[in-house]
Amino acid sequence: MLVVGDVVTDVVARHRGPLAAGTDTAAAVRTVPGGAGANVACWAVHEGCADVRLLGRAGRDAVAWHERELTASGVQPLLVTDPKAPTGTVICLVDSGASAERTFLTDSGASLRLAPADWSPALLDGVARLHLSGYLFFSESSRALVSVVLESTRARGVPVSLDPASAGFLTRLGVDRFLGLCAGVEVLLPSRDEACLLTGLPDPADAAAELSRRFPLVVAKLGSEGALVARSGAVRARVPASRATPRDTTGAGDAFTGAFLAALLMGAAPEEAARAGCSAGAKAVERIGGRPPAASARRDEGDARVR
Repeated sequence: MLVVGDVVTDVVARHRGPLAAGTDTAAAVRTVPGGAGANVACWAVHEGCADVRLLGRAGRDAVAWHERELTASGVQPLLVTDPKAPTGTVICLVDSGASAERTFLTDSGASLRLAPADWSPALLDGVARLHLSGYLFFSESSRALVSVVLESTRARGVPVSLDPASAGFLTRLGVDRFLGLCAGVEVLLPSRDEACLLTGLPDPADAAAELSRRFPLVVAKLGSEGALVARSGAVRARVPASRATPRDTTGAGDAFTGAFLAALLMGAAPEEAARAGCSAGAKAVERIGGRPPAASARRDEGDARVR
């Protein structure tokens, strides 16, 4: 599987209660590797896909560190070093209360400077599925890259999945424009908010059903309420969430997506793959940051591996 997307540095600040404006708020702060695309790739490996590659872009300041972290997670990094922009950074403000809800402050940096020149159709050699991070739709150069990638996948017959990534950025880009850029995507994996935004419908089930008239398969991620699987204009399955005690919800949707795609590659039906996604999402919220344990930390797990 090839993932094309963002790799960033996450600074996770876990605080309890509201932020105190104009003064100090006590927090536990950690710096960890992140990025929606990179997280999806790492979780896909963790959940059973042995050959996962990531095309992304990072600055000289941190590209070597991100390559080491991806390699340690079993992902083959295909990172372009940006000579001008620093690596993207996201400040993740996480309420350490029961919900572990998070708010992002995002400086995309080099991650959204991927461009058509960074692409080659040869990157699809041996690839059974390609996944796009929706963050690529939010800059001019990476949108141009998306068009080139989709043209290449159509020529090769490689199925494409897409996670819309950010309701806030989607609003700024415009729903109609976003949907127009998605032609050829086979699997759409929106969050509840993204599904409702993309359709203008308040109910996520109605939104997922409506989106499945445009995309062959839609899997709406509902957090603690599980997931919906929709095809041909109707919700076909409602998958419950797995039980978890949240510490940090950063990357939970990425974990779902990575596990879902890994399960599809192993031959699972979409409903079964969604159950795998919910299980991975539950694992993710019990960890700090958006990544699973590194491959070296799970050497003896004996998970099945597929290409």
